[in-house]
Amino acid sequence: MASHYDLEEQEQIAQLKAFWAKYGNLITWLLIGVLGAYAAYNGWQYWERRQAAQAAALYDELDQAARAADVERVRRTWGDMQAQAARTAQAQHGALLAARVLAEADQTADARAALQFVIDRGRDEALVAVARVRLAGLELDAGNLDAALRLLDADVPEALRPWRADRRGDVLHRQGQDEAARAAYLDAWKGLEPAAGYRAIVEAKLNALGVDPTARPEAKP
Repeated sequence: MASHYDLEEQEQIAQLKAFWAKYGNLITWLLIGVLGAYAAYNGWQYWERRQAAQAAALYDELDQAARAADVERVRRTWGDMQAQAARTAQAQHGALLAARVLAEADQTADARAALQFVIDRGRDEALVAVARVRLAGLELDAGNLDAALRLLDADVPEALRPWRADRRGDVLHRQGQDEAARAAYLDAWKGLEPAAGYRAIVEAKLNALGVDPTARPEAKP
């Protein structure tokens, strides 16, 4: 019985050796691939966490510089964000913040570049839309009216449509297209909540063009 068991065991060992000889390399490479992928995933997770922490620190520094109206510090910190954390969500917010400060300081070329960064790289459609509308405003100020309208052609999230319509009205009015400007301003006015302070600004623009959006239409006889 013992010799029969030994023979059976030897056959199993021989089969195992044959199997390993045939498939051993494949199994080894599969294991290497799985372990390599696991290591790469862990490495990527570590890199993502490190990037996020670095980006958060840079954004905090940028925010402090913006509050202090320190334009050079804003420019420098924003440059660091681009170099070290360009792929992060904080970089998109940082670009919008930097663009505002730079535009207020009449550093329009740098403000444009920051807004274009969001348009080109942004993953959040709301942030991209904000960048487009703000850049359209800079183009309007520079007299580049066709460029401003092109920026406003792209669709935006519903919550931002009144703001885009208002900016479109500004461009059209500058072009002398007052009828189209009235329609754009009216779209903006209708899309804003009655309690929104910005609605009063749009209403004033409509009034300047001879439109009272609060007036009731005359009843037909």
